[in-house]
Amino acid sequence: MTHKEPKFAPKIALYQPDIPQNTASIIRTCSCLGIMLEIIEPCGFIINDRKFKRVVMDYYDAKNIQFYKSPEDFFISKRNTRIILMTTKSKKSYKEFLFKKNDTVLFGRESSGVPTSVHKKVSHRLTIPMMNKKRSLNLSSSVSIVVSKILNQTNF
Repeated sequence: MTHKEPKFAPKIALYQPDIPQNTASIIRTCSCLGIMLEIIEPCGFIINDRKFKRVVMDYYDAKNIQFYKSPEDFFISKRNTRIILMTTKSKKSYKEFLFKKNDTVLFGRESSGVPTSVHKKVSHRLTIPMMNKKRSLNLSSSVSIVVSKILNQTNF
């Protein structure tokens, strides 16, 4: 199934990702589903590295990926946008949240999430409920779960 590029589309943002394989998988997911990916630097790896490009294959499309040099640049550009942070430090489930087409859903670093300063700047904080005593899901899996919910709700 293919679809046109809409005026408003959901966006996935990664806060300083540090595992290249996860980022490559997320790039592929976003590319296949027509979702804009935003990456807040610095990354824990080199995006232009040939090993990374081999993993991401031909799914890397510069027009569907926006880079921000810093968290400050990201938040300045999002002044009029609702930012939803996915975090293990929330009790509110993504399942009960009403996503909008122009939302930006932010995911933290695999190793450390996001700092408190970022928690304070977002519109909403949500979690993916898990079984007791489980720490977290893989970042790529988490993005896929939430993207599925967004696409279902927004008919994107």
